[in-house]
Amino acid sequence: MSSNRYCLGVAVALLAVLTLSGGAVRAGTTGEVIEFGPNPGRLRLFYYRPDALPAPAPLVVALHGCQQTALDYARQAGWMQQADRWGFALLLPEQRTANNRQGCFNWFRPELTGRDQGEAGSIRHMIARMQADLAIDPRRIYVAGLSAGGAMTAVLLAVYPELFAGGAIIAGIPYGCATGLPSALRCQLWGRDLEPAEWSDLVRQATAGSGLKPHAWPTVSIWQGESDWAVDPDNAVELLEQWTAVQGLDPRSAVEEAGRGYSRRVYRDVTGQPRVESYLIAEMSHGQPIDPGAGETQCGTPADYVLPAGICASDRIVRFWGLAP
Repeated sequence: MSSNRYCLGVAVALLAVLTLSGGAVRAGTTGEVIEFGPNPGRLRLFYYRPDALPAPAPLVVALHGCQQTALDYARQAGWMQQADRWGFALLLPEQRTANNRQGCFNWFRPELTGRDQGEAGSIRHMIARMQADLAIDPRRIYVAGLSAGGAMTAVLLAVYPELFAGGAIIAGIPYGCATGLPSALRCQLWGRDLEPAEWSDLVRQATAGSGLKPHAWPTVSIWQGESDWAVDPDNAVELLEQWTAVQGLDPRSAVEEAGRGYSRRVYRDVTGQPRVESYLIAEMSHGQPIDPGAGETQCGTPADYVLPAGICASDRIVRFWGLAP
């Protein structure tokens, strides 16, 4: 992530381990697979496979922010800790600076975010490779991301809703908010105010004509710092409107919870199952909240954009998904 205000990497464009070559993913390792199939977005595939991995295993795709590496983000934000604790594999796509000078996923470029196109298509093929190498449960594939990675998470949930059981968007942007660099800046810094039905239509149009009829939309967890200087917190409000509208959830179904340093809203379907949740972290800047320590609900190592906040987002997210009790 850029240290300036435009950390999603949009302003830059406006202003001017182990390595495996086609080898299988191995146990107890972090590594890179060089040749994983079609790679239209020219991304890199890193992974983490804990020693104790059940069969079939869940898979979590974790998308870093700008100026982060895939492995650093997975370690610092606690994703590797969760994988070890609860037994799931991690797929860790990484951006190349040749694609974006700040190492940001290009969430705002339509030619790179369509179904089976560009970076979205590369990540889909990475998932297929992980499924080929590991006994992945196709019903338990999830995606989460921070900042530009959060915006790309929204893209993946919209264009591949049948693939993911759940997602988590951390300091991210609603799907369809931007269609180029100028609109991306506006979305990032000031947000975009649409009606819930308009946001929902953008998601539904992403797979229009494909014949896809997801049996259920992915569950979605939305996280935002109250004092975020890089992504206007109004984006979290619009994300909440987008994904509750997509799933046809009654706004009156929200249950509010006030915790120490955070507020949470949960929206349930007609059966009472939680489908969408949102967290607003008091006084937190731009980043992913962590709670360093050895406790079962703690996680993380402080770093740029990985911020001690007394709550571990990766822990709460995997519990919301049902990967942990």
